[in-house]
Amino acid sequence: MQTDTDVLTFPAPRPAADLAWREDALCAQAGPEFFFPAPGSSTREAKQLCGACEGRVACLEYALAHDERFGVWGGLSEKERLRLRRTQRS
Repeated sequence: MQTDTDVLTFPAPRPAADLAWREDALCAQAGPEFFFPAPGSSTREAKQLCGACEGRVACLEYALAHDERFGVWGGLSEKERLRLRRTQRS
């Protein structure tokens, strides 16, 4: 007999509207290497572009919800997002 605790549940797929921020995001106009720099390279320029982007908050929320571990998302680097996650748990 199967109980409620035996059934695995997965998050529902996100509606396309939740990803609409990507269409107008400034990062779409720059190459991926801009937001995924080589280790040790500066993320300053990517963060500046993010700061001017209207989709920045949605982008950051997406990165946190999907555990994006690389690159600049929503104006934060990998380390900054990790710190943010840790402070949210506390």
